Amino acid sequence: MNALLALEDGTWYRGVAAGASGETSGEVVFNTSMTGYQEVLTDPSYAGQIVTMTAPLIGNYGVAAGDAESQAPRVAGFIMREASPVASNWRADETLRDYLIRHDIVAIADIDTRALTRVLRSAGVMRGVIATGQVDPGELVERAREIPKMEGSDLVRGVTCDEPFEWSDRAPAAGDADEREFGIAPERRASKRLRVAAYDFGIKWNILRRLDAYGCDVRVFPAGAPAGDLLAIEPDGIFLSNGPGDPAALPYAVEHVRQIVKSDVPTFGICLGHQILGLAVGGQTFKLKFGHRGANHPVKELSSGKVEITSQNHGFAVDPGSLPADITVTHLNLYDGTVEGFRHTTRPVFSVQYHPEASPGPHDADYLFRQFLEAMEKG
Repeated sequence: MNALLALEDGTWYRGVAAGASGETSGEVVFNTSMTGYQEVLTDPSYAGQIVTMTAPLIGNYGVAAGDAESQAPRVAGFIMREASPVASNWRADETLRDYLIRHDIVAIADIDTRALTRVLRSAGVMRGVIATGQVDPGELVERAREIPKMEGSDLVRGVTCDEPFEWSDRAPAAGDADEREFGIAPERRASKRLRVAAYDFGIKWNILRRLDAYGCDVRVFPAGAPAGDLLAIEPDGIFLSNGPGDPAALPYAVEHVRQIVKSDVPTFGICLGHQILGLAVGGQTFKLKFGHRGANHPVKELSSGKVEITSQNHGFAVDPGSLPADITVTHLNLYDGTVEGFRHTTRPVFSVQYHPEASPGPHDADYLFRQFLEAMEKG
């Protein structure tokens, strides 16, 4: 079946349907990861976005249940250069195409993703529509222009949990690589089981797996839960998760986190959690031109001068000039100099913009979980 992608600037691409039939819309972005398409598809941070994979062949190892980052795909749509029709992997449960159809994800293949990525890098990410069958490009362009912009969008409410839960009660089987290849030595784990309260702004499962593997019992709370609910369980630490949309559109979350900072409970934020924390301490955020999405982004830790290769997925960033004097920037992105991490100078609070839990991506930054443990054990 034919398919067509149209962007708000009037650009359009004709290809073939590679998933469910129908029409979908969202912000069109690109991800430079060579592998990990299933983790990308199921990452709640991609809610409201149509993801372009820049690797030329996608789907060759199929889909395995143990590699999911949430219960189902969260992307609005999917774009590929070439979609593999077979799954060459003994772990695979089904092909990528079957998976996308089963979850009603509209996808397009056989388009020039290099050309599309160049457009998005030059003009910035844009709203777009994918439609299957015989459709008029001009009509799709007009529909793309009517899509709500990402700025000002609260997408967290659509991906957060409905009620608090214990991760140990819901934890699915981890992917083979999680513990076998990246296991944690006993001496690096917590000396006793620690209690962590986590805000679910769209939390990835591998964050929960890593906290569990390091020796933490995690209770997950909805994004709208008052700070008092988290503090009531007397946690050793509080975690602020990743998630989709504009952090400035989440005043309720910012206020809750502001109260948590004042509690002096050790707090660790990742991605959207980092941005919300930045707002909570008095900073501001802004939208990046085309964002950082991939598993190969260099970040410099300023205290040591070391460079980490990191996994990233975000379209907003914290403005360093807006941060108060009691906040110190700890990490910088070596592509564009944007803030990738900061810490409070007098409170046990820190965060990073990237994903130390990887999945997909390198584990250069896994040490940050150990730093969180040390802050909890000290507290």
